[in-house]
Amino acid sequence: MFETLLSPERIARETRAGHWRDKVITDFLAEAAATTPEKVAFVDSRRQVTFAELAAEVDRVALGLHARGIGRGDVVSFQLPNWIEWIVVHYAATRVGAISNPLIPIYREREVGFMVGLAKSKLLVVPSEFRGFDYPGMVEGLRGGWDFDPEVVVVGEESWTDLVAAGDDQDPRVLDELRPDPNDVTLLIFTSGTTGEPKGVMHTHNTMVAANDPLPERLGITGDSVLHMASTLAHLTGFLYGARLNVQNGATCVLQDVWDPQVFVELIAKHRISYTSAATPFLHDLITAANLADHDTGSLVRFCCMGAPIPRAMVREAKQKLPGLVVVGGWGQSEEGLVTIGIPGDPEEKIVETDGFPWPGMEIRAVEVTSGEELPAGEEGALQVRGPFLFVGYAERLELTREQLRPAADDRGDWFDTGDLAYVDPDGYLRISGRTKDVIIRGGENIPVAYIENVLYEHPDIDAVAVVAMPDPRLQERACACVVLHGRTDFGMEKMQAFLTEKGVAKQYWPEKVVVLDDFPKTPSGKIQKFQLRERVSGDTGGAG
Repeated sequence: MFETLLSPERIARETRAGHWRDKVITDFLAEAAATTPEKVAFVDSRRQVTFAELAAEVDRVALGLHARGIGRGDVVSFQLPNWIEWIVVHYAATRVGAISNPLIPIYREREVGFMVGLAKSKLLVVPSEFRGFDYPGMVEGLRGGWDFDPEVVVVGEESWTDLVAAGDDQDPRVLDELRPDPNDVTLLIFTSGTTGEPKGVMHTHNTMVAANDPLPERLGITGDSVLHMASTLAHLTGFLYGARLNVQNGATCVLQDVWDPQVFVELIAKHRISYTSAATPFLHDLITAANLADHDTGSLVRFCCMGAPIPRAMVREAKQKLPGLVVVGGWGQSEEGLVTIGIPGDPEEKIVETDGFPWPGMEIRAVEVTSGEELPAGEEGALQVRGPFLFVGYAERLELTREQLRPAADDRGDWFDTGDLAYVDPDGYLRISGRTKDVIIRGGENIPVAYIENVLYEHPDIDAVAVVAMPDPRLQERACACVVLHGRTDFGMEKMQAFLTEKGVAKQYWPEKVVVLDDFPKTPSGKIQKFQLRERVSGDTGGAG
């Protein structure tokens, strides 16, 4: 069992405040199975299950896990697509008190070897094949590099059938005795790797249930809502809002295992989907889908964009093509879930110029980078957060966790240093201005990266943009605009400078190079990996600039 930084003081504080309700996700499943047994819980590309069917399937696999000796504190790793089996494994692990360690399907030997190795997983569940890749073959090749030997179960093969049947001779009442303590670790999820070695983020049942509690009131989610998730369930966005949010509210969730905007349009019409969460590029794909006008998409009323600014032009196009859709932006990390999100009815400037308002119980502040002094509204500084969703440590890296915690002057808990630069506006809304490692300092002057990107997004030739630093012997750094274009149009320095002049952007902020790319390197959740772009432009003597 992993050591954590969870203290009795924090447990008492969050419980007293009502943020931690001492419930686990399978409590909600049991309630839904009892009150709405015939209601559809999940739909994937292969099948669907009702709440009663899901509860029965979860219990059967949980008994199988128990029969194999898997219990409290053991790690169950699973690298599955957005299939119902993913849901079953997570909920079954919860039933026996094991820790879920979901792995993103596109990870290969390097990532899986590292993550399973750090987790010391007792069981590893993979598909027999997905998108042409041989997962069992990969795992066999990794075994020699681990100093332990996890059991491997393959969905679609006999080993999965054997696991499901392994507990058939056990008394199902044993599962009630195995219910975990809500302050036990339930999730080991690795950071998506935008800046280097992934870290194993640990969350408890209480932190994860609390992270979903405010959504019904803020976003209008009820048992009648139909949710959708195309982001991998192994990313915290998918985990919270695809694997668990519907169960906490007795709603239906439609899972998409391969992102295709035209398929999403068809799913909206077929299932009357009302809510989805995804990275901002997914919204772009939706509003430019070739079949959008051919289907009734009027049921979709909420699109929560995570992880990147929402260009003003994109918001306006979404309003034009999907009049009933409310787009809101949100910000969070694996370490603290979703910290801020927009409020339906916010004016356009709040949608495109901020990353939303804090959830109940979550606190944010910007501090001066070197002194740590809290800054007044509107001043950029290092972003710190605290509250009930905050994780309980990095697995096997507690000293690294401590390095990112800042003592507080009050008794409401330490502040977590997020590594982001931001400011809080006078209304309390957050605006991420960049990563501390993404800051571009040109001759001693900071370049407002997010601002420049948002302006360039409005150019009709640009499909996507990321502004990164390139080294300079005299000025230390200069700004480079990496762009992905619509079609085969030409775009270079002259066009960019004319556009920035038209928009009234100060010349000292202009990027001094343009690099045109076919696409950006991204994490599985859709975030642009700027460290790879920085490496590219640092050694790129060509380009359009």
